[in-house]
Amino acid sequence: MKFKTSEKNSVTIISLQGNIMGGPDANLLNELLHKLVAQGKKKIVLDLKGVKLMNSSGLGMLIAALTTMKNASGNLKLASASKKIENLLIITKLVNIFEIYKTVKEATDSYK
Repeated sequence: MKFKTSEKNSVTIISLQGNIMGGPDANLLNELLHKLVAQGKKKIVLDLKGVKLMNSSGLGMLIAALTTMKNASGNLKLASASKKIENLLIITKLVNIFEIYKTVKEATDSYK
């Protein structure tokens, strides 16, 4: 998995590419989130547009990311999930935990 960050209207967007399978990727995302929090950036959108597959470890990675942000008095929202990923979030009932938006724009606008 690869990711890149950008910023729009004081919201940090992390665009994920590839498969979310946990492992070392979870550590990299966690480190990135801690760096962002240290910089005072607490409004995060994870852009899932480039994500093809996600397993249970990947779901755990998303939950850990949300927990990191909530513990820092921040928030993390999901955007642009494929139908496959969206169904996975529905089946696991994670749609009740995450704020999920169809587009990155909708997610960033929701912080206003």
